[in-house]
Amino acid sequence: MGKNLKGKECGKGICQRKDGKYAARFTAKGGTRREKHFQTLPEARNWLASMQSGGEPEVRKASNGMTVDAWFDFWLNNLVADLAPNTRRNYRERYIYNIQPVIGSMYLSDLKPMHCKMVLNRMDARYAGSTIRQVYICMGTMLRAAVMNDIIFKHPMDGVRYSKPVRAVDDIKFLTLEEQAAFLETAKKSHNYRQYALLLETGLRTSELIGLTWDSIDWKRRTLTVNKTLEYRHQEGIWRAGPPKTTTSYRTIPLTNQAYEILKSCYDERTVRKESETLSKVLEYMDRRTGQMGRLRMKDLVFINYRTGEPTKNSSYDMHLYKLCEKANIRKISMHALRHTYATRAIERGVQPKVLQKLLGHASIKTTMDRYVHVTDHALVNAVRQFEGASAQVRLDA
Repeated sequence: MGKNLKGKECGKGICQRKDGKYAARFTAKGGTRREKHFQTLPEARNWLASMQSGGEPEVRKASNGMTVDAWFDFWLNNLVADLAPNTRRNYRERYIYNIQPVIGSMYLSDLKPMHCKMVLNRMDARYAGSTIRQVYICMGTMLRAAVMNDIIFKHPMDGVRYSKPVRAVDDIKFLTLEEQAAFLETAKKSHNYRQYALLLETGLRTSELIGLTWDSIDWKRRTLTVNKTLEYRHQEGIWRAGPPKTTTSYRTIPLTNQAYEILKSCYDERTVRKESETLSKVLEYMDRRTGQMGRLRMKDLVFINYRTGEPTKNSSYDMHLYKLCEKANIRKISMHALRHTYATRAIERGVQPKVLQKLLGHASIKTTMDRYVHVTDHALVNAVRQFEGASAQVRLDA
């Protein structure tokens, strides 16, 4: 009896290899030994049973009339139509710029792992590891759907990997304590100060900040609920409301005293601010949790540009941040770097990673640890001081 990697029995003639695949072995009547490898145990058992019954397993052939281009369009517009707009846009861009030039005109049934590997290899010299990873995910998800729907019967990405690092921790930008203090001091003279300060107190994403409305704030419980987003679509020239990034991005955040005061000051000024005709619109979006349509009344938005009376565009925030960083004489950062900074400060102040995961709205603790948590010099010094203090207490007790 063969066993899997956990030591469990797989059945006679089957075992699991170190690479995770299942090897099925069979000796025919003439003494000829046959061996074949499979991704799953049921596949291995089916093949072995077929061989022992005296016949080759049925070889299924996919229709070769569909190209990768045709499948991508069908997949994106029908099978994953409920994806967030940003995700759909990223999939389409990565397909057009990286996948389509290499395999777009090929028939799905002719696609092999070497063709998929060519897509990734051609990107290696010119693209960051994070972009290559996006292509890997797009291509893998699209082709897996083709397997699931019996368009093809073997995943062309089997065994295909990318080697370029996605992002080193040192590449993730966040403000040190000194930089944060200099930034906030400079930002106090800005009309966007309260937005920046709120991000550093809550860790909101930019689209969550822009889409924040008064009904999301519970003044009595002093909480802020994230249940929608808002962003400006430059190509279409419109504002688009949407759900949070994932289902776990729906969350309620307890407000710090400073966050509460920031929002309270905005609320007190809501009746005297400039408002454009754009704010008369009510935008609809699909709620991920209920499948029902939600409504965002733009007149209820917390943050409005003081000059235009409209929400501030995503890109405008980043451009303004660059100017503030120059004035503060610190390295340039984006709005998302303020979210990174919030997470870094939280860890430095002793917030448990699992709690931080909930506050940030991450689906996986791995995302929190890999992308948002950094061991800063300040944290190292504090850790040594804590260790030293504990050691001194032990000596006193002795």
